[in-house]
Amino acid sequence: MKQPGQIALMPFPYTNLEQSKKRPVLLLRELDNAKDDWLVCMVSSQLRQAAPKLDWVLEPTSDEFPPSGLKVASVFRLSRLAVLDGSLLLGQLGMISDDRLNDLRQRLGRWIMSDA
Repeated sequence: MKQPGQIALMPFPYTNLEQSKKRPVLLLRELDNAKDDWLVCMVSSQLRQAAPKLDWVLEPTSDEFPPSGLKVASVFRLSRLAVLDGSLLLGQLGMISDDRLNDLRQRLGRWIMSDA
């Protein structure tokens, strides 16, 4: 069962929409449960791509790492969003806490509302 805060494996589209890459994503919110559409953000092992004050880096030394199901340090890229059909879910990796999910949603909201 899909739920917000879940880390799942899905095909994430490139910005040109011509290709996608199977990768971990964070399910941020279900948009329409009748259609099973989900707002997701990309999860990447390329830590150098992290945007300060927006993205979140999860390190293996964190207490939050084991339940994530991730294998390596990862950045949750809130500037890389997509709406994907839930039927595209290829596998479930793990979860983040409700507190962390709320923190990430608030970061995203502040970023959208900022001028920078």
